[in-house]
Amino acid sequence: MKILISGFEPFGGSSLNPTERLIEDIVNIPFENTELKTILLPVHFDECAELLLREIESYHPDAVISCGVAAGRTSITPERIAVNVKDIEPDAPYSDNRGARPQDELIRPGSPDGLFTRLPARKMVERMREQGIPASMSNTAGTFICNNTMYAVLDYIRIHQLPMLGGFVHFPASTEMAVDKPSLPTLTHEMMLKGLEMIIQTTIDEVQEMRATE
Repeated sequence: MKILISGFEPFGGSSLNPTERLIEDIVNIPFENTELKTILLPVHFDECAELLLREIESYHPDAVISCGVAAGRTSITPERIAVNVKDIEPDAPYSDNRGARPQDELIRPGSPDGLFTRLPARKMVERMREQGIPASMSNTAGTFICNNTMYAVLDYIRIHQLPMLGGFVHFPASTEMAVDKPSLPTLTHEMMLKGLEMIIQTTIDEVQEMRATE
């Protein structure tokens, strides 16, 4: 089995993105009969998705788990749905890392308004909670880069009718990110890494269950 995991570079003036370290460390955790591959994506509208789709085309994974940071959240949150829009409000504190600030733009003209995750999101949340890891479902991936990436992958799966799982998970800020913002909700790297391990194992189990019923 092959699982592709993506993370992001820092953005919004921060020097850290916890998903960058997460994808570096997750490859050191063994999963039975499973190969992990990771990719670090730029925080650029559309290019983030284009690079990930190229990796999907060359690697042919059984599942794609994209990871991003949502500073301010208090738990690890698998996303339920991605929407077909790129939008940054005029008063938003940051743009993408190239200065782009799209408004009301479609990600894929002619594609559905929204697409639901193909990952076993509810099972992921339940397993993480069983391990004492704060986790909850999220009903919005926003309209920034994370949503852009999630939507593009799900639409690619839809268009090509692939038997592949795919979706997005947001992680809180890491403890290190609170040095200059003491009130920022955070989780330790170790707890988030354990959460990612549970997310991957739940995905592996889901793929195996799907194969068993074919």
